[in-house]
Amino acid sequence: MAESEFEYSEHPHRRYNPLRGEWILCSPHRAKRPWQGATEEIPPDTRPEYDPNDYLGPGNFRSGGKAQNPNYADTFVFDNDFMALLPDTPDGSVGEIDKGDLFVARAVKGRCRVVCFSPKLNLTIPEMEREDVVKVVHAWTEEFLRLEKEPYINYVQIFENKGEMMGCSNPHPHGQIWSSGFIPAEVEKELENLKAYEEKHEVGMLEKYVQDELTKKERIVCQNDSFLCVVPFWALWPFETMVISKEKVASLAEMSERMKEDLADIYQRITCRYDNLFKTSFPYSMGLKQRPTDGNSHPYSHFYMSFYPPLLRSATVKKFMVGFELLCEGQRDLTAEQAAERLRNLDEVHYRKK
Repeated sequence: MAESEFEYSEHPHRRYNPLRGEWILCSPHRAKRPWQGATEEIPPDTRPEYDPNDYLGPGNFRSGGKAQNPNYADTFVFDNDFMALLPDTPDGSVGEIDKGDLFVARAVKGRCRVVCFSPKLNLTIPEMEREDVVKVVHAWTEEFLRLEKEPYINYVQIFENKGEMMGCSNPHPHGQIWSSGFIPAEVEKELENLKAYEEKHEVGMLEKYVQDELTKKERIVCQNDSFLCVVPFWALWPFETMVISKEKVASLAEMSERMKEDLADIYQRITCRYDNLFKTSFPYSMGLKQRPTDGNSHPYSHFYMSFYPPLLRSATVKKFMVGFELLCEGQRDLTAEQAAERLRNLDEVHYRKK
């Protein structure tokens, strides 16, 4: 029997993620398998514009009843009342890696902040006015610039967990900023891979990736003058996307006002497409990847943001990271090209505004 020609749209294969130096297994032939497993109950979104019991609402008392929010009119940023990192952690350590110790710990400092996107409880990014999304980007920038001046802060991670499915504990539209006295492991790994690639090939990894995707076009979802949104070739989550700056900039701090406006534009456009995919407030974890703030030069850093949404087949069926994926390596069925085509074919008028 003659062997058929390999096609990654049909046959099992592995894809390489050069940012993380990891492989993922792709099984496109499984995409049509029937689903008889768990589904998620999606309650109707009937949130009012204001709720006096909303801990993040303007003028309301936060959890615990001690701190009261001001009557803010757009974005509002404050110290998280339940920080994962604390600025006054005493110095200390246990064990030495070089000595073969297996019980090793290091005290760490940091600060965690909360960014309320809007005073309105019932608005998320895709339904906000564009100028209000720009204010969110400005708030991120101001916080990045403020936190990088702290001598004990070496990395600032800005992120958003949207929806109960992603563990979001408060329905008020908001994001978080965790700034740490260390460079997190995944960030460090990516920086090392970006550096190694550019030193070997004399071009930035993500600079080349942007140009390659613009040439191939098959994984592009949307774009503007400053940013490209794609389902990355190595995507793990079903509808994972990357928003990458077309120009190599290292952080929000290096962006022009036009770039910040373009970032707000594409942030809103991709999240609108997400909501339109299954006609639901689409859950995801989103994070910005920027240069560290440790005072060192990081010429290989290239700004991008990642969206990791769990939904797979509908508003009620999500992807689970279990079994082989926990024990060996990540796996997906729907190919990146198929996911990009579905997202690309959606319009950018929110389904609740039609």
